[in-house]
Amino acid sequence: MDAAQHESEPPAGLDEGMLAADPFAQFSGWLADATAAGLPEPNAMVLATVSGSGQPRARTVLLKKHSSAGFEFYTNRTSRKARDLAGQPRACLLFPWHAMQRQVLIEGAVSALTKEQSEPYFRSRPHGSQLGAWASRQSSVIGSRAELDERYGEMQRRWPPGETVPMPDFWGGYLLVPESLEFWQGRPSRLHDRLRYQRSDGGWVITRLSP
Repeated sequence: MDAAQHESEPPAGLDEGMLAADPFAQFSGWLADATAAGLPEPNAMVLATVSGSGQPRARTVLLKKHSSAGFEFYTNRTSRKARDLAGQPRACLLFPWHAMQRQVLIEGAVSALTKEQSEPYFRSRPHGSQLGAWASRQSSVIGSRAELDERYGEMQRRWPPGETVPMPDFWGGYLLVPESLEFWQGRPSRLHDRLRYQRSDGGWVITRLSP
């Protein structure tokens, strides 16, 4: 990716001295910057997994919570990504904030959240999204759009507005616990800044990568 600014302009770089000691604080700051800049869906991230046959697969999902514990996202547990994670519980997250010439790449182990951990977020979803979780068997083959709409209509009749929608047992959250976080800042001539945090003896070591 080329930096957008002209070669003669002072580059807006990323120096080691600019980084927070804690990568989660650094991520929070960059996410806040992306939000303040008005980027659409700043919490959208590419989730990459590997299938049982070794096929890499990627899709965009939404980050729903982040803390020093890790990064949370939610999905149907019958989906391809859930099946991938059941067989190979490791993944990569990519936040592509192209308009700011920034990316964050996060790698680590993934574990499924319990029903008790997942329910608070499910309860916070709009009523229609709760029904949609019941109507869709994500990644399964369906005969037509009408089939999906019919299933959704069944859910609407079963749980009309005002009714409590139970969380499906085939739906829930996942937590990625990072082992490395790379912060990428675009620079002219493709000489980008890449600074990576890696876990080491309970702390974090920061190294610079060649662009």
